[in-house]
Amino acid sequence: MTVFFIGAGPGDPELLTKKAERIIGECQVCLYAGSLVPAEVVACAPESARVLDTAPMTLDDTHAEIKIAHEKGLNVARVHSGDPSLYGAIAEQIRRLRADGIDYEIIPGVPAYAAAAAALGQELTIPEIAQSIILTRVSMKSTSMPAGETLENFAKTGATLAIHLGIRNLREIERQLVPYYGADCPVVVAYRVGWPDQMLIRGALSDIREKAREAKITRTALILVGPALGEVADFKDSALYDPKMPHVLRPKVAP
Repeated sequence: MTVFFIGAGPGDPELLTKKAERIIGECQVCLYAGSLVPAEVVACAPESARVLDTAPMTLDDTHAEIKIAHEKGLNVARVHSGDPSLYGAIAEQIRRLRADGIDYEIIPGVPAYAAAAAALGQELTIPEIAQSIILTRVSMKSTSMPAGETLENFAKTGATLAIHLGIRNLREIERQLVPYYGADCPVVVAYRVGWPDQMLIRGALSDIREKAREAKITRTALILVGPALGEVADFKDSALYDPKMPHVLRPKVAP
């Protein structure tokens, strides 16, 4: 018996990987986070499968279901939004599985920041503009952040920031980031990327809070901050395809 932690992607059922779809279709027990994963994603589960929305359940509840399945020798599809390695709350589940001697496997999914970039139709790593992406969040009512992992510290790098769980803290995000990025720094609020009601709100650190308020966005949004999000046209081509930059697969230099 195996528990499969499956990344369902940001919401669009077509972004589910072929492997994820196959495994969901084979498991007789399916536990999915219904507040973030559409029911359409797990529609491929067998008709006879026990399919439960874990949104109202506790960790004890979900683990009890897994133990029952384990006793019956049934595989479990544990379906999370995005990629389970990012804010998937799987570490505490894995700890319990290991304690009970239950095997598990992780199936990656499309993370929200990648889906947001695709929806925006742009690259996040532009030569000489931005070459790093920092995935982080703000504390609010969730687990506190480790010492040193602050927006101000990350802002000092000038990297593109992908901020989770921060839509209700835009005022504080603006306060901490403006000294480093400037008030005119481009910002995107990506709301429910991949869902039918998806919204992409562009603005700057100085006005994104008002724009998000007008759109009545209070949850399920990713905040992207950085100069790469603007209308950047004046940048150097990547060396990857430069004819004057040979590499092992293209050893000859163009004249």
